[in-house]
Amino acid sequence: MQEFVKISPKDMVAVALMPLEKGLSLQVGEASVQLEEDIPQGHKFALQEIGEGEKIIKYGEPIGIAKCRIKKGEWVHTHNLRTGLGEVLTYQYEPRAEELKAKGEPHMFQGFRRSGGKVGIRNEIWIIPTVGCVNNVATAIEKQAQAFLKGSVDAIVAFPHPYGCSQMGEDQENTRRILADFICHPNAGGVLVLGLGCENSGVETLKSYIGDYDGGRVKFLVSQETEDEVEEGLKIVKALTEYAAGFEREPIPCSELVVGMKCGGSDGLSGITANPTVGAFSDRLIAEGGTTILTEVPEMFGAETLLMNRCETEELFEKTVKLINDFKNYFTSHGQTIYENPSPGNKQGGISSLEDKSLGCTQKSGSAAVKGVLSYGEIVSRRGLNLLSAPGNDLVASTALAASGAHMVLFTTGRGTPFASPVPTVKISSNSPLYEHKKNWIDFDCGPVVSGKAPEELGEELFQYVIDTASGKKVKAELAGFHDMAIFKQGVTL
Repeated sequence: MQEFVKISPKDMVAVALMPLEKGLSLQVGEASVQLEEDIPQGHKFALQEIGEGEKIIKYGEPIGIAKCRIKKGEWVHTHNLRTGLGEVLTYQYEPRAEELKAKGEPHMFQGFRRSGGKVGIRNEIWIIPTVGCVNNVATAIEKQAQAFLKGSVDAIVAFPHPYGCSQMGEDQENTRRILADFICHPNAGGVLVLGLGCENSGVETLKSYIGDYDGGRVKFLVSQETEDEVEEGLKIVKALTEYAAGFEREPIPCSELVVGMKCGGSDGLSGITANPTVGAFSDRLIAEGGTTILTEVPEMFGAETLLMNRCETEELFEKTVKLINDFKNYFTSHGQTIYENPSPGNKQGGISSLEDKSLGCTQKSGSAAVKGVLSYGEIVSRRGLNLLSAPGNDLVASTALAASGAHMVLFTTGRGTPFASPVPTVKISSNSPLYEHKKNWIDFDCGPVVSGKAPEELGEELFQYVIDTASGKKVKAELAGFHDMAIFKQGVTL
């Protein structure tokens, strides 16, 4: 088993792949390093003397600035490293986009072809409340409707949320866009849109956001207009189940697959094992004509130029600049610093600054050219790698990925989490102890990279795992019956 890794030849630090004891002598390339203190797994140690105020390099890029003189072999972390991030910046386009080519025959998965031509990987019945006032009605219908499950129908699920009324401006638009996106999502074989009757984002309002729809697949119920909304809702869900049961899985090319990419509860190994593995998967899917979506914009800060220079066109570069600066302005407009990150759990796992976190986070994007930049709630339209505007919060960002058209979400983590999203959410561990400890949460283990397995090789295994999941294999959160939805709230509640 490897003891440490130096990620880039330019790096001033290496990362411990196991706990390392004070006094241990290590050979790092041509240099010998004796550890000045214990180094926890996932944490960094200096490969050279670093002067106070000097930039500290990891991943071949700055991850912060030394607060004081750091001796060779010393532990490098929050006590002696600070962020180098500042306010809104100007950027210059230096294109380095890479086009990927498929190797071998294209792959297929077993999916559902909808009447409008869209493709789903699940055949579920979704109950979508227009407003939080009918959440309990939606969950009551969900609970009682389980008896209707039949044939190819995978699940009957309600998605309660607290919004849909007493909202203003962009918040109200966010709610309407996200609800409309889910009503149209192809993972749902049938949808009941459940309204109250007096809310801002009611049934009639949402219809204008949905556009044309299949009346057999989408049904509406306004609770104030019926004597018993649960009884009437059950009748509708039963009819939707009968309709959805007519769909059967059929071979679909992987070029039609859309996969969201997110990380949370990251540790010092996430950017070395799990995220590069997802990056290798992303490149693999894109080479076959498929689509991946990267989000959590605040966790691009410090690594944004790497993404900007991979933009296919200068227009996309400008959109990415706006994506970054709009989020920085969002923080400053609320009187918050733009670098209030990483979390306590991130720091405990070895991540020392937002740059450190971001450079590891963006490994999920692989090396492909950026083909699209999406606003919050915008549905993906260009195949290839897309960037999506959404915050770092796990539930909000994963919901945003699903709303933009992701059939599933790949979620890398160093600490673990049981949450789900509206689409299958594959939990990918950065380390094997987490995988062994939380097998009821974790679906795929990237710990073997620590033992020398290449992320590219593991990425091939993940590619097959995704095909299996798209073809109907349930992930751990689905087996537990978990489905979560969280809409981005930014403004005033009336």
